Amino acid sequence: MQVFRGFKHHGIAQACALTIGNFDGVHRGHQAMLALLNNEAQHRRVPSCVLTFEPHPRDYFAALTGKPNSAPARVATLRDKLTELSRCGVDQCVVLPFDAKLSTQPAEDFIRKVLVQGLASRYVLVGDDFRFGAKRVGDYAMLDAAGSEMGFDVARMNSYEVHGNRVSSSAVRTALAQGDMSGVTGLLGRPYSISGHVVHGRKLGRQLGFKTLNLRFSHWSPAASGIFAVRVHGLHDEPLIGVANLGIRPSLDAQDVNGGRVLLETYCLEWPQKLGPEGAYGKIICVDLLHKLHDELKYDSLDALKAGIAKDCDDARAFFASTRRQTTRDRI
Repeated sequence: MQVFRGFKHHGIAQACALTIGNFDGVHRGHQAMLALLNNEAQHRRVPSCVLTFEPHPRDYFAALTGKPNSAPARVATLRDKLTELSRCGVDQCVVLPFDAKLSTQPAEDFIRKVLVQGLASRYVLVGDDFRFGAKRVGDYAMLDAAGSEMGFDVARMNSYEVHGNRVSSSAVRTALAQGDMSGVTGLLGRPYSISGHVVHGRKLGRQLGFKTLNLRFSHWSPAASGIFAVRVHGLHDEPLIGVANLGIRPSLDAQDVNGGRVLLETYCLEWPQKLGPEGAYGKIICVDLLHKLHDELKYDSLDALKAGIAKDCDDARAFFASTRRQTTRDRI
């Protein structure tokens, strides 16, 4: 999948079948929409294209009003969103900066300057609640009328439901906040995962006897937090099982270099010898968060923290042992 920051680039398709949205999490509803988009693109013999925004519009308006905490937690980083869009077979993705200019652009100008002149849309697919333009005055009826006038087809896809419940990014956020990882898997159609480059940390984990793989994030407020049993991809021929902390590590001093920053710290329960002690740094890994053990806890001392991590490891081992037993029974 080709990724473009904005649409004024050499190499961007001269025509496309387009869908527009934030696609936070790329859940099963998004996947159904993208499958329809790809089908329409193939019939028209044009590339499929996703137009998305960074930052999330609600992040932008929350910062603009001085209320950053009013923005919704994010299901996925931009990296993970783009990875999932690519897996869904999208040909190109245009990431449009959501800024003052775009937020105040009239809906009619958005259609003319972005959809027609910028992306040469031949087909535009939107969700049933799609709104656009300054003050969200643009809707499906306006888009459909513009399509008839300017020469592109417009279609609308109804909400996607599983067991009678609407699949949405909000539903995924709620399930993550509740620690319902099996529910999240049902909404996403896959385990919830986070990827990134392994970076150096304070080395506190190795001092405690639990060397961790650290992923650090900027400007991301994840919808999930806590301690999880996890599976790690990207380091070995087979996934590695482990336990991970996603959050701000409340046991650290607030003045610590990582104090208050969101980190994903993963301890692998079985470390492959061929990797060596420093073999993970710089690698891109993907961590599946399979089962939530508990929320983050604040420990009063390093000894208490060490004991807490040891218990988390035992609980993660018990989870994987029970999963293996269940898998064996299912096969029988």
